[in-house]
Amino acid sequence: MRATTAIHVPVPPPPAGERSGGRSGLRRAFGRDTLPPLALWLLTALLIGAHQGTVLTLAFPVLSIATGLWLYFVNPVRYIGFMWWLWFLSPEVRRLADYGKGAFTPTSLIQVAPLAVTMISGISLIRYYPILAQRRGLPLLLALLGIGYAFVVGVVGSGPAAAVYDLANWIYPFLIGFHIMVLTRQYPECRETIVNTFIYGMLVMGAYGLVQFFIMPPWDAMWMIGSDMNSQGDPVPLGVRVFSTMNSSGPFAFAMMGAMVFVMAAKHRVRWVAAAFGFFSFALSLVRSTWGGWAIAMLIQLMKSSNKVRIRIIVSAVVLAGVCVPLLTFGPVADRMQQRLNTLVNLGDDQSYEARNQFYADFAKTAFTDVTGEGLGATGASTKLSSNNGELGKYGSFDSGVMNIPFVLGWPGTLLYMSGVLWLLARAVRVSLRMPEDRYVCACLSLAMSIFAMLVFTNSLVGTGGLLLFSSVFSILSAGHWRKLDRRQALTTEVSD
Repeated sequence: MRATTAIHVPVPPPPAGERSGGRSGLRRAFGRDTLPPLALWLLTALLIGAHQGTVLTLAFPVLSIATGLWLYFVNPVRYIGFMWWLWFLSPEVRRLADYGKGAFTPTSLIQVAPLAVTMISGISLIRYYPILAQRRGLPLLLALLGIGYAFVVGVVGSGPAAAVYDLANWIYPFLIGFHIMVLTRQYPECRETIVNTFIYGMLVMGAYGLVQFFIMPPWDAMWMIGSDMNSQGDPVPLGVRVFSTMNSSGPFAFAMMGAMVFVMAAKHRVRWVAAAFGFFSFALSLVRSTWGGWAIAMLIQLMKSSNKVRIRIIVSAVVLAGVCVPLLTFGPVADRMQQRLNTLVNLGDDQSYEARNQFYADFAKTAFTDVTGEGLGATGASTKLSSNNGELGKYGSFDSGVMNIPFVLGWPGTLLYMSGVLWLLARAVRVSLRMPEDRYVCACLSLAMSIFAMLVFTNSLVGTGGLLLFSSVFSILSAGHWRKLDRRQALTTEVSD
């Protein structure tokens, strides 16, 4: 018989409260990982109420980073939920801070908070780097090498500031995914935390989205006017494309899309109220690419689920449509929806569709024949850091992920990056097929595949889309490894008995 060798897998220890055991341990853990974020949001509310926008602009990012670090070491699972709440709410905090100061500021330190707190998960990459040499870590290593190549090219071509900013946007989805993967032994807690965060996040953001559409708070109007967000509609009631508490309708629609997929993995009753608010606001965001992405995700869930779950999904969809569709066909809401839906049928009259087609026709040769690539910092918001006037550069608006990836990463970077991404997706599909009873795994797979399919519209592998995609993929891999560990432990217990 062939001898087998055990491989040591570094796994983080459970939070301090779990190690102490008993009610006193749980009580201590509850206080230690609940009070800091609660204090942060309470202080934020007090400063907003006192119109101390300048103080809030300085205090919020500092306290957010401190809270993120505390949670990372005390309860790394709760850290994940806190990170998502920052992405959900920080843009609204920034707008309220500007409103408190009485003036719009083009750049705000508050914008740094969610990105900086997410980058804290990079500590896991340093602490558990041996995993990169294992089979489950090799795809991530390939993707990181591809990004590293583009970073070097970007420093030379666009400058260090633009390259570093873009590096963060490309790498943080992988960092949080890796953090989830090393928490394999706490997979059930991770699953519960992520689902709860999205359900309650959908409740808050969906409800506020309706307030924004029908009332248009003055701080949101000031933000739209100051940032010249013409693509978001008009800063008046019934005239805006809903972006709720986030920066624009695109990231908001991604967040709502993820939340509505996770509804099928949730168990609490509030999910239906949250889904109603979320669906309504999601529709009013008027982001057609995420409408299509959500439809793809639901179709994947239907195909992959058992007959019992299929019936549940269909009944849920019918009930949700019965509640929300009549409201979407009422008065001025119907006018906005009808105008947007017409563009799906009459593509010849859709300026956005025509512009994207023209972009593909004009730019495809440049994107796919640039062997070395332009490097990180050449496209998107990072171009502001390499321009003299602080405005978007030549490629600041880039509506195609299919061309953005080879244009930025070049042939070497694209080969490494896409090999890692496709390998991760293939492994996630294989693992999910072995876990048909786990509704969260099913939701994660459908979400990851639908976001990947949206590459034709935007680079959905970075930003909010990338954070959703890679969190989902690594959650599936974590679920598969957790099952192996659980079975191994059960077998060991049985043998010892």
